[in-house]
Amino acid sequence: MLRRFGSARASLEMVPQLARRGERSRTVTAVTRSEAEAELTALHRAGARMVCWGEPHYPSALAAIDDAPPILTVLGRAELLESAMVAVVGARNASANGRRFSRDLAASLGRGGVVVVSGLARGIDAAAHLGALATGSIAVVAGGVDVVYPAENRGLHEALARDGAIVAELPLGTEPQARHFPRRNRIISGMALGVVVVEAAARSGSLITARLALEQGRDVFAVPGSPLDPRCRGSNDLLRHGATLTESGEDVLSQLGPLVERALQPRPRPAQSLETPNVQSWPPLEASDLTENDSGFELVLERLGPTPVAVDELVRQCHLSAAAMATLLLELELAGRVERHPGNLVSLR
Repeated sequence: MLRRFGSARASLEMVPQLARRGERSRTVTAVTRSEAEAELTALHRAGARMVCWGEPHYPSALAAIDDAPPILTVLGRAELLESAMVAVVGARNASANGRRFSRDLAASLGRGGVVVVSGLARGIDAAAHLGALATGSIAVVAGGVDVVYPAENRGLHEALARDGAIVAELPLGTEPQARHFPRRNRIISGMALGVVVVEAAARSGSLITARLALEQGRDVFAVPGSPLDPRCRGSNDLLRHGATLTESGEDVLSQLGPLVERALQPRPRPAQSLETPNVQSWPPLEASDLTENDSGFELVLERLGPTPVAVDELVRQCHLSAAAMATLLLELELAGRVERHPGNLVSLR
């Protein structure tokens, strides 16, 4: 919306018009000022804050992906989001050796100047957070930053809120649900320069993170495991398909060295606010765009189904401009007819 219309105010003013064009049955409006102030007050009471796309603390790597969240809620040290990050993920039912390796790996990465990001799940995630807590660790959660999940990680949640950071896309009080985790995973990989998979079964959620990392242009690393252990089949398969074999933090740092050095350089502070985002704005919405979209609705809806498809593929098949496709999908999304998925994919809702 910011890219398309140039400012937050103009974007919000366009929401009702775009929703009507998508043939939504009910009116869509922005939240009221009092509702926004109530949410900000709740964040303040919880010791958390919002970091918006385009603001200094927003992770630069995450801002570059196609489906970057417009707002992040952060509990803890927001300045960590400006650091060079590497994700360490893996099995929840991890082996003792896997947990120990994950903790040692995270500590090694931290000594190398890297902040470790993971998902605050039990097993590999928790071990990685513990290993990097002294040097910097960020947890990306699938609910609100104030919701402890799983309950056994309450102590770790408190430690991260104090010494690290907890990040969420969803509002305070949101309970994690199964559909939230893939979207959470795309933030983990999007924030990181690379993703290390320590242990992962054949259908592990960690493999979703690895796939998203590849789609986002990130490096993927995998720790070799015993072929007799089903918890290692997914990570071993990553190695079979080209992931970098990883036995120490040095294996990661040596490959990511130039990227880490670049990320550690001081970032310029943008002078503009969200009203004038630091992006090249698209041209204003013109009548010709709306006319093109009117003829494009049928083309796009015909090619959409329950299985997600890449937006770029829709552009190619429908022979529409990228700007027209973006506006058309925005209208359909606001109307509740289209659902977005990680990796710049869309499907019918």
